[in-house]
Formats: sequence, C-alpha cells, structure tokens
Amino acid sequence: MARNLTTGTPWRVIGIFMVPLLVGNVVQQLYQITDAMVVGRTLGVDALAAVGATGGLMFLLLGFAFGMTSGFAIPTAQAFGAGDLAAVRRSVAAGTLLTGAASILVTVGGTLFAGTALRLLGTPEELVPEATTFAVVTFAGAATTMYFNFLSAVIRAIGDSRTPLLFLIVSCLLNIGLVLAIVRGAGYGVGGAALATVVAQLVSVVLCLLYVRSRVPVLHVRRDDWRVPRAELREHLRIGLPMGFQMSIIAIGAVAVQVRLNTLGADAVAAYTTALRVDGISMAVMSSLGIAASTYTAQNYGAGRYDRIRSGIRQAIIMAVVAAVTIGASLALWGSAIVRLFVGAGEEEVVDMAALFLLVNGSLYWVLAVLFVVRGALQALGRTFTPTASGVVELGMRIGAAMILGAAFGFSGVVWANPLAWAGAVAVLLPGYVRAWRTLQHGNPGRPVTAAAPAAPDETGAAALAEAAAAGTTPDARPASVPPGQ
Repeated sequence: MARNLTTGTPWRVIGIFMVPLLVGNVVQQLYQITDAMVVGRTLGVDALAAVGATGGLMFLLLGFAFGMTSGFAIPTAQAFGAGDLAAVRRSVAAGTLLTGAASILVTVGGTLFAGTALRLLGTPEELVPEATTFAVVTFAGAATTMYFNFLSAVIRAIGDSRTPLLFLIVSCLLNIGLVLAIVRGAGYGVGGAALATVVAQLVSVVLCLLYVRSRVPVLHVRRDDWRVPRAELREHLRIGLPMGFQMSIIAIGAVAVQVRLNTLGADAVAAYTTALRVDGISMAVMSSLGIAASTYTAQNYGAGRYDRIRSGIRQAIIMAVVAAVTIGASLALWGSAIVRLFVGAGEEEVVDMAALFLLVNGSLYWVLAVLFVVRGALQALGRTFTPTASGVVELGMRIGAAMILGAAFGFSGVVWANPLAWAGAVAVLLPGYVRAWRTLQHGNPGRPVTAAAPAAPDETGAAALAEAAAAGTTPDARPASVPPGQ
C-alpha cells in the first residue's frame, strides 16, 4: 500500500519504512548462503567454485544495471511527493523503457562475451566451461532480474516497502525449490542453478505486474504516458547512470581486493570469504536505513518539505550510527564464535584472520552508516556529481589499500581496504551534503523536470495520492490502462 512519507515524525516514518527493507536484506543474504550450500553439496566443490568465479563479472554488469534501475525510481518518488500524478506515470513509463534498453545491452553483451571476460579476469581454465555456462544462462535472463529490481524500486518509491519484501521472499523460496528440483532432482548442472534463478525472478515480475494492475492504480501507465519527453528521459538517465556507475566502482574494487587475496594463499581467501558472509548480514541495518532515507528524501523534496529533509537525515544518521556501534561491538566480542559456525574444526588460522576482518570493519561501521544515509539523500535530491566523485575516491582508496597495504602487511593490510574506502567517500559526501542543504535554504532547489510545484502535503499532493492508492481509485476521472512494462 502506498505510504506518504511527507508527514509524521521523521525517525518513526523512516524506521517503519526501513523494517521490511531490513528483513528483505537478511532474507537475501540467507538465501545466497542456502543456494551455495545446495550447489556445493549437490554438484561438488568445483561447481561451487565455478559459480563463485562469475561473481566479479556478475557484480560488474548486473550491479551497474541494478544501481541504474534503482535510480530510475527516484524521479517517481519525487513526483509522488509533489502530488503530480501525471509525472508519476510518465516516470514509470520512462523507467520501463530505459530498463528494457539496458536489458537488451546486458543480455547481448553478457551472453556473447562471458567466456572471454571470465578468462580476462583470471578464472582458472578448469573452471571456465561451467562458469561460462552459468554466466550465459544468467545473462540470457537478465531482463527478468532487472525488471524485478525496477518494479520493486517503483513500488518502494510510493512508500510501500512491504510488498516488494513479500515478492522477494517468494522469489527466494521458489529459487531454492527450483534449484533442488532442477539440479538435484533432474540432474542438471550449474546451468540449471542459473535457470532456477531466472524462472524465480520471472515469477516475481509477473506478481509485481499483477499487484500493480489490481492494487496500485497510481502506477497505471496510460497510452499517452508512453510518449515521454526527452527532457524527462535525460533526467532519469542523469540520476540512474551515476548510480549504476557507483555500483560498478564497488565491483571493480572488489575484484582488486580479490586479486590481492589470491596472492596470499587459500587460508586468506577462505577467511575473507567467510567474513564477507557475516559482514553482509551485519551491514543490512545500515544499508536498509540508507534506502529508506533516500525514498524519504525524494518524496519530501518533491513536496517542497525541505525542513523535514534536514531533520529526517539527521535522525536517520543517528539511528544508523547507533545500530553500527551496537553491531560492531557484538562482532568484537563474538566474532570468532560466529566465524566458527562457517568453518570446520582445526582451522584456527582462518578463524583468526576472519575475526580480525570483522573487528576492523565492525569498529568502523559507524563511518559506513554515515556513508549510506548521506549518499542516499544526495541521490534522492538529484545531486549526482558528489556521490559519483565519492565513488571514485572510494575506488582509489580500496585499490590502494589492497595493493599497497596488502603487499606490506599481508592479510591484515587488506582488511583495511574497506574502512579506508568508506572514510574517503564520507570525506567527499559530507561537504557535498552541506552545499546541497544550503542551496535548498536559499530557495534554489533545482527541482527536477518530472516534479510539479509543491502542494500542501496535508491537503493535496502525496497525501491525496496515498489515499487514492489505498481506495483503489485515481484522483482524476480518466480510466487507467495498463501497468508498467506490459
């Protein structure tokens, strides 16, 4: 159900919106662990390694696409906050068209050059055949994954974070069931595991479309809405492309770290991989708060509620930092015990290295907390330069730390790559946020082309849209036509 984020106590509004995002984040992390266990136990270690070898390539291409499609939903949230129903529909149409174009590029490029790219990334030759199969099947179905991400982002843009969670849970459970049926039951290899993911995502896309058609008339795109002005397409690309670029930067940094780890031996790789599993779940609260703060900022920006943006971001930072300190302290106390859940007996060196990773990263999670919230706020305001610049600094710091500190201090040097990258990014983001806020204070918000003039949120605007969505009607008299992407 659509939710208006332009009224109510900021920390409470952000917190309520964040909870389903957090649950979804944890579910996804647990699914990835379970999926790896099914593949590893059914097909063996080599098959699991082949799937793992595609991680960098997948992250590089699909990560870019995910970031970009999430960016396409920001103008939707801004228009929703402004109460401009026509702009909401045009934004959905623009995002649908651009996501389709991106899907074609990823599908064609990924399927044609997967094997070549894997070899360029240094994948062991014995793993290349199965890794290529897994990558080709995944890229062939990239459109399903990208549209699921886009539709989920659009539904969240109107304040509904619960429904995408339900569809994510369905997708994860269906994926696990299909992996068991296709891989273990039917005897297919890693290609079957990739196919299971594609089919599960396709089902989720269909569920999203059915939900929009039956329950969310605010997002129904009409025939006229498909004639999106070029200025609005450019605005979506202006926000979406830098967000995709930032995801690719993270992927490139991860590849650089992996290259350094490969020179340190199997124990270092095992320790880092194990620690990353714990790290992913630990960061879920902070990353979810960042997404919630971004949607909150976009809606209030569209509504012209600049006072709420400042107070909301300040409160979101406090919540994120408190969560970060609490989680970091827990990892400092029980990191070794948690790591032992993932490795067998007699692997004390792996446990010690993984625990060191969690100690260093956990003690500086508060920096990452600030990064998530401030970057999300700037992206929601349409300020793309500063987040992009911070991403470049983050990449440089991560690669520099991995290469220089890794060479000088081994594994203990590599574990500083992430915290130093976070610190460098925050050093760029905070001044950028201060400049953006001063611009808003001086009455020059640089309102995006998709948003109308702000309306009084307690009488019209986002409140009217939320009420219309809840009632199953639209505020104007023209009939709705079709949901996005159909």
